[in-house]
Amino acid sequence: MKPSIPKGTRDFSPTEVANRTYIMNTIKTAFETFGFQPIETPSFENSSTLMGKYGEEGDRLIFKILNSGDFLKKADDLHEFKNSLKKEVNLIRDLINKYISDNNFGKDDYYNSEFKTNVIFYLKSKIKDKFSLLEDELVVKNLLDIKFTHKFAMRDFDTVEKLVDFLYENKRSIRITSQISEKALRYDLTVPFARYVVQHQNDITFPFKRYQVQPVWRADRPQKGRFREFFQCDADVVGSKSLWQEVEFIQLYDTVFTKLGLAGTTIKINNRKILSGIAEVIGAQDKLIDFTVALDKLDKIGKEGVVKEMLSKGITEEAIEKVEPLFSFDGSNQDKLTSLEAMLQTSEEGKSGVEELRFVINSIETLGLETAVLEVDVTLARGLNYYTGAIFEVAAPKSVKMGSIGGGGRYDDLTGVFGLKDVSGVGISFGLDRIYLVLEELELFKTVALPKPKVIFLNFDATTDVIKMKAIKSLREKNVKSEFYPDLGESNKAQKRQWKYVSNRAIEFVVSKVENEVFILKNMSSGEQTNCSLEELIEKLK
Repeated sequence: MKPSIPKGTRDFSPTEVANRTYIMNTIKTAFETFGFQPIETPSFENSSTLMGKYGEEGDRLIFKILNSGDFLKKADDLHEFKNSLKKEVNLIRDLINKYISDNNFGKDDYYNSEFKTNVIFYLKSKIKDKFSLLEDELVVKNLLDIKFTHKFAMRDFDTVEKLVDFLYENKRSIRITSQISEKALRYDLTVPFARYVVQHQNDITFPFKRYQVQPVWRADRPQKGRFREFFQCDADVVGSKSLWQEVEFIQLYDTVFTKLGLAGTTIKINNRKILSGIAEVIGAQDKLIDFTVALDKLDKIGKEGVVKEMLSKGITEEAIEKVEPLFSFDGSNQDKLTSLEAMLQTSEEGKSGVEELRFVINSIETLGLETAVLEVDVTLARGLNYYTGAIFEVAAPKSVKMGSIGGGGRYDDLTGVFGLKDVSGVGISFGLDRIYLVLEELELFKTVALPKPKVIFLNFDATTDVIKMKAIKSLREKNVKSEFYPDLGESNKAQKRQWKYVSNRAIEFVVSKVENEVFILKNMSSGEQTNCSLEELIEKLK
């Protein structure tokens, strides 16, 4: 069998692990310098914790874990399940027929918008027990379709039996799936963090500043900079609405990328309230997502492409004319704020967004950044369904072609879905794998050294092995990284193999021989060789 690994995953060599550790340690050090505390959550969560939190597309990308045991046998008694469905459908059908007959309803009533509502109300008043199919209003709709039009608009259900078969296949798959898989690999670190905050709320001091560096999994299509298994490096503050948190996160990005040598990164910032305000001003509040998704593509498809997409989504030409300035939005950050303020005079939410953005921009201009650049970008619309205030995205230096290497924003009520209301938060993430690719392309890993011993004891004479091991034990107690070459090498060929090992790993000192408890120590850089006692050896290598 030819060995292989799943698509979207990778093996890491010692050098790659050292480089990744260098990045992670740099980020962790910065996190802790800014007052964040580390937490960890399980690699998998209950499916109910994750499902429904990322939209339909996100749900499809979640890796589900099969339950152990003979779950298929437990999942379903097929014959009994189908009969129960049939009884339920027939009961509902009979009650519908009685209701229609008693009230002399005809086909014209079927098209009345209140008719279906009245039918469902009647059914619920007659059926005492909670029937699962009654809660599914599509079932009632299907039965009414059969009654009045003899078919369902999307699929022929000219008989109750066909409807039962259809329900059986769909309901059965849902029923079995819930028993086949009750757990899933985490998709990101944010939802598990929300669950953590709610579950441990009595043990947490708010505002709670946490960081997390752990792997996540997504069943995505692998491509450059995108994998199915990858690390996220997140930092969040929950329990504070202060805009100073946004200011600190910008400083945190600047600190990390400066430490990594990535001068010239651009931290783009926008505000969800500004985008909502623009949509309000042009009369397209109901098309906010369509508007912003199109605007976000400005740098990729140009003005004509954006206008074409907006028109295709039902945004009027008059509305598009009102946002004409956005297509050539330039100047300093202060110039952009002034333009936005003028554009959003009639929107309270928009004006609030501009004020929030102004506070952050003014604060950063006063405090200064080391090597990063802060840029107002009104086309930035990432996570629009999720973020409620500031939105961040970090671009690599312009000399490198790479997607965003970081992002985040302000969110309200992160924990509400788990029952803890009104907990505002703001957070950012570092894209470890993309940062790695950028550092690699710019050759910024040259200072990263592989872990290695400071001294190695070669093995040419088995009679001195115990003396060497005692010496190694003493050195390690003094925190000197020490190694013993395990395989005896008495022949010239075997001894050459040991010296090659020293060379390949670039080990600085070698003890090649021990005579009468005197150690022959060689400095591989200078070639100098000295004879020393154990005490002298320890002193030289400390």
